Amino acid sequence: MLFTINEIIDLIIMTAALGYIFMDYIKSPASLTESILSKRKFDWDNFKFAALVTAPGIILHEMSHKFVGLALGITTQFNASYFGLFLGIFLKWISSPFIIFAPGYVSLAGSISDFQRFLTAFSGPAANLLLFAIAYTILDRKKNLTRNQAIALHLTKQINLFLFLFNLIPLPPFDGYSVFSSLFRMIF
Repeated sequence: MLFTINEIIDLIIMTAALGYIFMDYIKSPASLTESILSKRKFDWDNFKFAALVTAPGIILHEMSHKFVGLALGITTQFNASYFGLFLGIFLKWISSPFIIFAPGYVSLAGSISDFQRFLTAFSGPAANLLLFAIAYTILDRKKNLTRNQAIALHLTKQINLFLFLFNLIPLPPFDGYSVFSSLFRMIF
């Protein structure tokens, strides 16, 4: 079985939390044309657009860890980070200029070699790099995009570049720590 019920529930909760956390920062193109005077308390268009733009990069990042781990024979489990999600929501509530949190993680069980750890850890940032490249290529080559498509692709490109670079920071608990420490142990 690829997913447990708990993993599916955690994916849904994480997606909803991401939409809520970023809905005031990542606005739906449709809401940008509305008057500021008609601002609603909870804007479903912004919520859906923020979830659509932020969640795929994070979900595919975590699922890359999970599926590469499974392909290498490692037992994996996706978990939403409820503390991380609460931290993101709290930072939104206090109108923090910085929103930094870890929305989820994949735990690995069993004996894992340095090579397996390297591949599993690098697969998440690699997924973000791939999403960045896809969005960049579409924006560069396709000239008949709608305004909404262009905005969504531009945001997808920027978010995934940030996730790629941020996750390769070589400090725990970032993926970069596992990538570079495993690589170091394999070389030396």
